[in-house]
Amino acid sequence: MLEKKILNPDRIRCIDGGFSFIPHRFLLEGFLASLNQKELLLYLFLVLASDRNGLSYYSYDRICTLLQFNLDEYIAARDGLIAKDLINFDGSLFQVLALPPKPAAVQA
Repeated sequence: MLEKKILNPDRIRCIDGGFSFIPHRFLLEGFLASLNQKELLLYLFLVLASDRNGLSYYSYDRICTLLQFNLDEYIAARDGLIAKDLINFDGSLFQVLALPPKPAAVQA
């Protein structure tokens, strides 16, 4: 087994002030592979923007500006994440959800 060693001990990550994380199973169990680029970018943004309960209030125009999405790209990414059971959205409030048991099937 490969032994890991810290490459830069002066730059070890720690949670300081904010709270965001992505469970390791997001990568290992295929959730990452199930998302297209726009969905992944929006998901990562929402994880970073959300509080400890996964909640954030960013407006679509602010999200589009920050992620350089047009409105159609934003809606498609948002709706894709909802369909894949990764987020909820009530029109103004996002909630990043705990990962479902399995990722949605990858669409070709």
